[in-house]
Amino acid sequence: MAAKKGITPIGKRIKKARLDKKMSLETMANETGLSKETLTNIEAGEKRPSVGNLLQISRALHIDSGFLLKEQDEALEERSRAYTKRTDHYAYTSLTPNAENKHLKAFRIVVEARKSHDGVGFQHEGEEFVHVLKGAVEYRVGDHVNILKKGDSLHFNSAIKHDLRNTGKTDAELIVVVYAP
Repeated sequence: MAAKKGITPIGKRIKKARLDKKMSLETMANETGLSKETLTNIEAGEKRPSVGNLLQISRALHIDSGFLLKEQDEALEERSRAYTKRTDHYAYTSLTPNAENKHLKAFRIVVEARKSHDGVGFQHEGEEFVHVLKGAVEYRVGDHVNILKKGDSLHFNSAIKHDLRNTGKTDAELIVVVYAP
C-alpha cells in the first residue's frame, strides 16, 4: 500500500506508538487479542486494520483512535475531506474525523457482496450502533445472529464478540457508531 507523499502510514504510526511506549509485540497481542503475526502485518502496512482492531490497538496503547486515522502533513482543505480506508473486503470512512479524545466515533462502512470481515470476531469495550443504508447483512453478536436489511438498526454491547457478513448479492452500506468509554 503506497502512502501519499508526506503522510505516515497507519501501520508505521502504530509501530512508533508501540515502541515509544516500550511495548513488545507479545504484550500488544495480549492486550488486543490479535496475533503477533497480524500485528506485524498491520505495522508493516501489509494488512489494513479494521475499525474494531483500531479501537483495540488504540486502547492498548492508551492513545486516541483518531490519532491512528489522522493523516499527517496534508493541506488544511484535504483534512476536511473524509478519508476512506480499505481492508480486505470492506472500506470505511470516518464520519467524525476531528473527534480526537471523544468517546463517540461514527463510520460509513461498505462491505463487498457475499463477503465478511477477515473471519475475526471483534470485541471492544463500549457500545455499538449499526444502521443499514443499503444491502443485507448478518451481524453476529455472541451466539445470536441478527439479519439486517436496508433501514434496519441494531444497538448492542460491543464487549461481546461480534462479526459482520454481507449476505446479499450487492455491496452493503452501513453507518456504524461506536461508543468507547
